[in-house]
Amino acid sequence: MNANANVSSSTSHYPAAPTAQRAETHTLSVLVDNEPGVLARVIGLFSGRGYNIESLTVSETEHQKHLSLITIVTTGTPMVLEQIKNQLERLVPIHRVVDMTLNGNSIERELAMVKVRGKGEHRVEALRLADAFRARVIDATTESFVFEITGKSDKIDQFVELMLPLGLVEVSRTGIAAIARGPEGM
Repeated sequence: MNANANVSSSTSHYPAAPTAQRAETHTLSVLVDNEPGVLARVIGLFSGRGYNIESLTVSETEHQKHLSLITIVTTGTPMVLEQIKNQLERLVPIHRVVDMTLNGNSIERELAMVKVRGKGEHRVEALRLADAFRARVIDATTESFVFEITGKSDKIDQFVELMLPLGLVEVSRTGIAAIARGPEGM
């Protein structure tokens, strides 16, 4: 892999201007009206400008107020991330955009279900690793398990990687959910 793959270059005629910015991954929480077409408009903003969405979760959070929370994980240079936030804030059904990464005081978690097929030593090792990762068995047959694991995305990535040689069959992931620490709401 190219060492400069995550660096975006720009040319400037001003001596003090930065010439390269490193791509960063950020988690954005977007509070929106829960109405038809809102998610399509948000996704359209990303796809229309060539921005990538790495993770996307949506759920109604305040039923009485008809509000939903969209959590988006995206990657870009600081300038691109700022553009994304500004463009999101201009969409009419959006109430608030919070960059949970810049907040620095948030909790992010993801849920995954991991199906592993195996017998004998592979089966025993899969159960031992599941215990070490605090994954729960939510389905079992004599030939397979389905594990449920919750945590940071890198923890889930590591668990999946360890299950590969033991008979990994399938993985289903929810995407990132994020919330700020402390007593304040979004």
